[in-house]
Amino acid sequence: MSLNTSTLNKLLLFKLPSAYLCGVRAKVLEENQCVTSVTHKWINQNPFKSMYFAVQAMAAELSTGALVMYHIDKSKANVSMLVASCQCSFSKKATGKVSFKCVQGTEVEQAIQKAMETGEGILCSLISIGTDEAGDEVSRMVFEWTFKRRKQ
Repeated sequence: MSLNTSTLNKLLLFKLPSAYLCGVRAKVLEENQCVTSVTHKWINQNPFKSMYFAVQAMAAELSTGALVMYHIDKSKANVSMLVASCQCSFSKKATGKVSFKCVQGTEVEQAIQKAMETGEGILCSLISIGTDEAGDEVSRMVFEWTFKRRKQ
């Protein structure tokens, strides 16, 4: 099964139901980029009438993780993936529709290849930038992913 936005959104429903229920959806999944989005609603709000930070983190993490899954699927590599750390900064209230974009497909591809070649754990920092409908940045999140070749 090829990984695309449709299969990714089905995966959300069955494997990450909290993200699905909060409205997180994959919009674009290509070799060098992944875009996810979530719309501010009652179910994902905080007491300050904006989107709860954890909902933003789910959408941002999906934009990086889906790009990783895409490249693992494409390369047929037997590689494990795990988030090692996350850094978040918030610059504006998140209301309306917020899109998260990661454009580091080349770095992901290289890190997976290096993990396969060396057998060592490889760290790869991926940035997801959240923007509102006006194009203003609302949050920036950096996820440090680890890749390691699985034992055969």
